[in-house]
Amino acid sequence: MLLVIDTGNTNTLFAIHDGDKWLVEWRIATDASRTADEYAVWFYQLMSMQKMQINDINACVISSVVPQSLFNMRNLSRRHLNVEPIVVGDEGIDIGVAIDIDNPKEVGSDRLVTALGALQKYEGNLLIVDSGTATTFDIISKDKLFEGGIIAPGINLSVRALHEASAQLPRIAILKPDRVVAKNTVEAMQSGIFFGYISLIDGLIDKILSEDDRNFTVIGTGGVASLFKGEAKSIQYYDSNLTIDGLLEIWRLNK
Repeated sequence: MLLVIDTGNTNTLFAIHDGDKWLVEWRIATDASRTADEYAVWFYQLMSMQKMQINDINACVISSVVPQSLFNMRNLSRRHLNVEPIVVGDEGIDIGVAIDIDNPKEVGSDRLVTALGALQKYEGNLLIVDSGTATTFDIISKDKLFEGGIIAPGINLSVRALHEASAQLPRIAILKPDRVVAKNTVEAMQSGIFFGYISLIDGLIDKILSEDDRNFTVIGTGGVASLFKGEAKSIQYYDSNLTIDGLLEIWRLNK
């Protein structure tokens, strides 16, 4: 079985594939101070709950945007799974996507993996909106060329910033309010966040399309993308599995 690990700035995703389908996914808060041994204890317990054996894992692919966590994930794979991992970004690893930006090394592995996952499932030129710690907009041509994109603050980051930087603004849940103009502080914040991000998404996509007259398939993904279903008019498809599907394809390209 294949284990894929996607370490983002906020959460780390573990998923297991049996060669035919995804069997299970687990998430844990990303903590760069957590050691490989600590991850192993957590992972062993979850495997046991699913009646799975550690020895069943015979391959591992890792993508990480947190360098210290990457070190620990390598050790987890090597020491506890006895598997040499395929790591996105390592020398000689085929990522399945060509890169056309000023400095290709600047592109986060998560963005490239998500692009590769989308290329396995959607046709034509792609515009991917990934709502995570950051909200990213990435363009991938039908010829598998990563052409660049946009990075904006993520929705949860904005919620936290409002609360932490303002003495009288509470921490809020992200909900769609009944109306745009609110009558209380909490709903006013919810309106600004919810409708503000929909306007951010639709507005930036409009800007992209005004500069590029190609037709695009627009896909939403990421931890909070489902919030925008039926609201962000520019997004045609929602797909939560782009990253793990991309990591699966990385394994196929490099096994």
